Amino acid sequence: MQLLFERSHPGRGMEYLPPCDTPPAVFDADMLRAQPPRLPELSEVDLDRHYTELSKQTHGVNDGFYPLGSCTMKYNPRVNEALAALPGFSELHPLQPAETAQGALEVLFRTEKLLCEITGMTGMTMQPAAGAHGEYTGLLLIRSYHKSRGDTARTKILVPDSAHGTNPASAAMAGFTVVSVPSNAQGGVDLDALKAAVGPDTAGLMLTNPNTLGLFDPNILEITRIVHEAGGLCYYDGANLNAVMGHARPGDMGFDCVHLNLHKTFSPPHGGGGPGSGPVGCKAFLEQFLPGPRVKYEDNRYSFFTPEHSLGRVRGFYGNFAVVVRALAYLLTLGRQGIPEAAENAVLNANYLMHKLAGHYDMACCENGCMHEFVMDLSRLKEETGVTAMDVAKRLLDFGIHPPTMYFPLIVHEALMVEPTETESVETLDHAADLFLQIWQEAHEQPDLVHGAPHTTPIGRPDEVTAARKPVVRYAFES
Repeated sequence: MQLLFERSHPGRGMEYLPPCDTPPAVFDADMLRAQPPRLPELSEVDLDRHYTELSKQTHGVNDGFYPLGSCTMKYNPRVNEALAALPGFSELHPLQPAETAQGALEVLFRTEKLLCEITGMTGMTMQPAAGAHGEYTGLLLIRSYHKSRGDTARTKILVPDSAHGTNPASAAMAGFTVVSVPSNAQGGVDLDALKAAVGPDTAGLMLTNPNTLGLFDPNILEITRIVHEAGGLCYYDGANLNAVMGHARPGDMGFDCVHLNLHKTFSPPHGGGGPGSGPVGCKAFLEQFLPGPRVKYEDNRYSFFTPEHSLGRVRGFYGNFAVVVRALAYLLTLGRQGIPEAAENAVLNANYLMHKLAGHYDMACCENGCMHEFVMDLSRLKEETGVTAMDVAKRLLDFGIHPPTMYFPLIVHEALMVEPTETESVETLDHAADLFLQIWQEAHEQPDLVHGAPHTTPIGRPDEVTAARKPVVRYAFES
């Protein structure tokens, strides 16, 4: 499709603004551009058709099945959008006095209390802008704790080999050395390897439970005990909380701090660059280090305060507030009964779809079932037919289904990670299963058809390596 610059015609435009009734601002010449910006000149209908065409080329949860593993692409309730757009929320200024924004402060306060109840934490900050930002903030809490005790020798963070790629990156950004801990044959943390890795230089452990194979580690209490006895702290990556919310709390598993992905677990939309929200919660002994300002309720009013030994802000103002509004709406709508029910249905949907495919596709470490997601290992399919996980993912696009997460976790070489979420119907799951099985049959009978997919999308298979290494990020004018 054409870019806006390619649709542009000199002199074409639209103008709705009334004449200015105040004197124009005059700037010194040295503050002005030598030439006006080369902006596209378009009519309203040109602009509308351009963005409508763009919207038809995107795929979201409102378009169809979106089983992107570890991302929890659940349907986003429309009521959340209406509430976040209320003038009392959408027209706030972050610098206005707290006395004039009591409703917004109550949103932050109530959301914190509910999320602490769900996670088993004592305090929480809403500042982090997304999951990886929350990871980084949680690691800063761990660093602040050890520093406050003069324990500066603790420089290493343990990360399972099945972890999200952001875990080691966040640990490195926080100034730690990353130590990888291998998985056992069942897909959980290898306890012997963990015992060998901990020591006086261990600052902490980062862990997702359920993990990226969709498995709840049965040794979780032993894992956190080993780290604590070595003097380290335990950090919970909340990316997969959707499987256990309302049933199992990270705090009860032995974790000291946690980040959540509001845009995954609690229904605000995400993808395409944001916005997200990655609140970080912690046990009482870490609260003094949380970023400020936080919200408190005293004398019938809400106000801000900053913990005594706060590590400082990690983001401007108070986080992505409108995302928090959406999450609170979801929490209050589902309530104490609906939150665990959502987790139950997420697990049910994943197991239902997995068992429909298990007779043809090999499953990774899921002999006894999975939690919210499962990982298919297509190594045997590739060996028998030459069709790869990438081929299967691309072929799904022809049927209007977003592909699962590909080649992750790294410990499964031809991996497709599938997460249906609780908001999909049994009819959708049956249809998806039929398509997966059709592609399996095509791989054996018409492998070239699958190799060449997708066949119905505006773009086929772009050169992803060149696009990543030599991106074209600006328009090249002819003159």
